[in-house]
Amino acid sequence: MSKPMQRHTYQKAKNFKRAWGSLISYSKRHIALVVIAMIFAVAGAVTTIIGPDKIKDITNLISDGLGGTLDMAGITRIAIMLVIIYGVSVICSYIQGYIMAGVTQSISKRLRTDISKKINRLPLKYLDAHSYGDILSRVTNDVDLISQSLNNSVVTLVSSSALLVGAVVMMFVTNWIMALSAIGSSILGFVIVAIILSKSQKYFNAQQESLGELNGHIEEVYSGHNVIKAYNAEKEVRSEFDGINKKLYSSAWKSQFYSGLMMPLMGFIGHLGYTVVCIVGAILMASGHIDFGVITGFMIYVRLFTQPLNQLAQAFTNLQSTAAASERVFEFLGEQELEDESYKTERLDKVKGNVVFQNVKFGYDENKTIIHDFSAEIKAGQKVAIVGPTGAGKTTMVNLLMRFYELNSGNIFIDGVPISELTRENVHELFSMVLQDTWLFEGTVKENIVYSKENVSDEEIVEACKACGIHHFIKTLPHGYDTILDENTSISAGQKQLLTIARAMIQNSPMLILDEATSSVDTRTEELIQKAMDKLSKGRTSFVIAHRLSTIKNADLILYMRDGDIKEQGTHEELMAKGGMYAELYNSQFAEN
Repeated sequence: MSKPMQRHTYQKAKNFKRAWGSLISYSKRHIALVVIAMIFAVAGAVTTIIGPDKIKDITNLISDGLGGTLDMAGITRIAIMLVIIYGVSVICSYIQGYIMAGVTQSISKRLRTDISKKINRLPLKYLDAHSYGDILSRVTNDVDLISQSLNNSVVTLVSSSALLVGAVVMMFVTNWIMALSAIGSSILGFVIVAIILSKSQKYFNAQQESLGELNGHIEEVYSGHNVIKAYNAEKEVRSEFDGINKKLYSSAWKSQFYSGLMMPLMGFIGHLGYTVVCIVGAILMASGHIDFGVITGFMIYVRLFTQPLNQLAQAFTNLQSTAAASERVFEFLGEQELEDESYKTERLDKVKGNVVFQNVKFGYDENKTIIHDFSAEIKAGQKVAIVGPTGAGKTTMVNLLMRFYELNSGNIFIDGVPISELTRENVHELFSMVLQDTWLFEGTVKENIVYSKENVSDEEIVEACKACGIHHFIKTLPHGYDTILDENTSISAGQKQLLTIARAMIQNSPMLILDEATSSVDTRTEELIQKAMDKLSKGRTSFVIAHRLSTIKNADLILYMRDGDIKEQGTHEELMAKGGMYAELYNSQFAEN
């Protein structure tokens, strides 16, 4: 019984509204803390708004006392009240900042963790179709941008909105004529800001896309730097880089240009508001409708009115960048995943090693089949060699055996159990695997050999390395088995291959896969590895992909593949006696030599 491919519940955001909808939905477990932070932000804004009214009272007391006696007791009382008010405002701002810092970092951590887990749940065909640099950009640049925006912009929106509304209310309470004058002068700014925001979103999206593309290109160029140098391809690579860089420059310039328009525009609106308030206030004061303290308080209210406008404009600009980043992150989290295998109960622990391929059909692209009708039966303990020209499907068959990819049709059985009924984890446990492309991580030699295996003694490690002929080389390293392998460690491709073979020996799985495991070593080392492999594969079912046919003459079964099908199968002697395609390939290698 099979289940359909699992699709994650995250939405694929396609615009500003849906991007933020996805982000808010993702962050809903933190809503309570965000609300608390917003309450403190509003409280801080409210206390800030009360201040100008008290300053107006002080101004009036001072103004009244200029011709007589100053009311120092009243002034002192209001001054103390102002200190308390602004002190409460600072405390509220500190608390909301502390809460939001914790919330945003928690969300960022969870996003990075979910992306990391998501990668392990994605089918390999997704990773085949996307550059590693682009995925890396989503983990780093996009998540960091989301974190910064949540920390700065979200609370700014709330506090600035509260400050804006409060300032408007207090202005109308103080004097409605001056309030209308100040607000009227700002309407033009709102219209222009709305137009800019509507025009600039596409450039923020393009900026994030180009940044991901640039990261992918740099990662690719860096990993293939030696090949680029060897083929004098610097000009072509530089030209491609310049093209991507120009796209990034264009989108970044336009997005930053629109972003940069906000501050001077809002500054102009603020200064215009001051001018209008001064003129209208002077007229009203001259006619006896208001006193000087009202003008003083109103000047502060105008600042409190224009300041949040500036902050809101900047916050909306940041929210656009965040929407673009969120779209990329949640698009990745919404990709189709591998089948959920939690329902599977079948498990193989004690394995004999009988493997059957039954009418296997497969294509990396569903519309282009490359394995047409593969059938073979391998008995427990046999050494099976898979040979054939490049592109015949040899490595593909091994990938299918490991369930790195799912079959289009047919079945693969291990000890009579279809591997589709086993979890991928269980299937991977059954095989030790040595690939043509070696992979070592930054860590000690011992850590690289042991890898994920637990309870491995030093004696076992040394024995495996001696069997591979790498023990002597390791002892020549500065710290032996405790030497850190990194970019500065001088180690050849063949030595890397030997380390990965030692890793396979330590894993000691019941079956073995060797995909061109001796391709990077010299003839003498190859002979040593062959002896070690013969010893390792004794009593185990092993699959060997090889181009050097001299290395698989002792195989129990040789499968000659071509165009995704088995064309010939048998022992070396049987196939040579047949005089078919295998014999032709074998003889051609010696003719070349």
